[in-house]
Amino acid sequence: MTEQRSIEILVVDDSPTMRQLVVHGLRRLPGAKLEEAGDGVEACKKLAGKVYDLVMLDINMPLLDGLKVLAHIRSSKNNATTAVIMLTTEGGEVEKQRAGELGANAYLTKPTQAMVLQRTVKQILGIG
Repeated sequence: MTEQRSIEILVVDDSPTMRQLVVHGLRRLPGAKLEEAGDGVEACKKLAGKVYDLVMLDINMPLLDGLKVLAHIRSSKNNATTAVIMLTTEGGEVEKQRAGELGANAYLTKPTQAMVLQRTVKQILGIG
């Protein structure tokens, strides 16, 4: 019998409601282990101590915005290849282009249906 691989996911959003919606949408993924961060500073602290398979990242946050967190992820030793999905209310082309330039794997606009979220994650991580 094959043991299921765990998928370490960090959900970063300053809105507790949005974090819970994303966590709820991803909880059904087989092997998903979900952690949360309420801002970019907290996310960077978590990223410093652990390797994640995926980071779901809001753009507009206090203290340290999502684009700066993304740049930090891409320059880090531990998480440089971690998949990052930008999940934000910012649907502008400028933000989307900047996220792409910084190495985001996908860019979704909130609110996103759970099925779209799950499909995107599965596609990026190459799972079932």
